[in-house]
Amino acid sequence: MTRTSIALFNNKGGVGKTTFTYHLAHMFRRMGLTVLAVDLDPQANLTSMCLDETEIEELWDNQSELIAQGAAWSAIPGTGRVRSGQTIADAVRPILEGTGDIASIEPAELQPGLWLLAGSLDLSRFEDKLSNEWFKTFAGDIAAIRTTTAFHRVVERAAAGVEADIVLIDVGPNLGAINRSALIAADTVLMPLAADLFSLKGLSNLGPTLRDWRRNWQQLVLPQVPAGFSAPRADMRPLGYVIMQPEMRLDRPVKAYVRWLQRIPWVYAAAVLDEEDPERGDDRHRIATLRNYRSLMPLAHDARKPMFDLKAADGALGSTQKYVQTCYREFRGLAEGVLARTEELAQP
Repeated sequence: MTRTSIALFNNKGGVGKTTFTYHLAHMFRRMGLTVLAVDLDPQANLTSMCLDETEIEELWDNQSELIAQGAAWSAIPGTGRVRSGQTIADAVRPILEGTGDIASIEPAELQPGLWLLAGSLDLSRFEDKLSNEWFKTFAGDIAAIRTTTAFHRVVERAAAGVEADIVLIDVGPNLGAINRSALIAADTVLMPLAADLFSLKGLSNLGPTLRDWRRNWQQLVLPQVPAGFSAPRADMRPLGYVIMQPEMRLDRPVKAYVRWLQRIPWVYAAAVLDEEDPERGDDRHRIATLRNYRSLMPLAHDARKPMFDLKAADGALGSTQKYVQTCYREFRGLAEGVLARTEELAQP
């Protein structure tokens, strides 16, 4: 398949987006694809799911020394253990400090066919730089274009190096400059949603913002990019959405969930797809609905593996193992649905 990149984004936090990204990456790997997961959230939540605290502490504590040595980083294949290395923040540090262009970093091989470009809390320092350079790109400022395309070029280089089939980009829940630079580097955008007011409001903000970014980049910036310079097309094609079911409680009745669920298709079509008069109840853009797997998460966390890979030795006994099998079927169907959508959008 042709390499494709998917940004997973929701303007509302707390819907389980990073957990979703982690499991989708593992499922794609199980389906025989080579996957590069990219942590562009300054909170580095995806990195914390892939590596334990000792490994992350070693990685972050050694950054200054490794930068001075010009070292790259990797992990022991199949273990996720860090040997030495750098993060996304280190890749853009020369631009941030005005000492050069992006630095070379290597993704960590977590398992055969599954790679991670690790995040860092230090990435938040890049926000102001990206914000200040955005409007300069409209005037063709080469330094500003170099800054704004930094994430695209780091990811492109890493994906080519590991021969990735698919790139999953995890971003934070906001419409700031870091996310703008991350999203313009994506071919498509997949939206995990909760059926609540906040997700609907997030969709209403996200659609017009993506169109504005796409239009500005494609019309004002791309024509001024020098020949031979790698810049994203900022396609950001909406791939669809996935409903993340909440844990039903007495203080959040099913009726409230259904009420918001019924509104999502119309808001998505109107706000994200910019359809003038969408049909209410037309749910063809929903890729899947994922149930709440809260009971499996502690076991998966302790075992440091996806929920659908839990075995009896991990504590998944009896009826819990049946739940694991249900989880596998749902994520397998989700992954197949995502791939089908990407292929549809790739058609001329």
